Amino acid sequence: MFLGRVVGTVWATQKDPQLEGLKLQVVQRVNRKLELQEDFTIAADSVGAGSGELVLCSAGSSARMTEITSGKPVDAVIMAIVDEVDISDS
Repeated sequence: MFLGRVVGTVWATQKDPQLEGLKLQVVQRVNRKLELQEDFTIAADSVGAGSGELVLCSAGSSARMTEITSGKPVDAVIMAIVDEVDISDS
């Protein structure tokens, strides 16, 4: 799992039929200070996240374990909108 910020949306009119109905978001990873990093991924949105929101994502085979991504050809999913993060500096 990783934390990221939604920075965009991907539209594709021609796509695999199994992707129909999925909202695809551009998620840029963040570091422990919640600063944007260079890495980004395209993730299927299972929770209705919006632009600028901090989200929790899963990648790999775990991405296909949500209700809307089960059996779909996805490699990343947004599975939570994050309300708060508490990281100890010790």
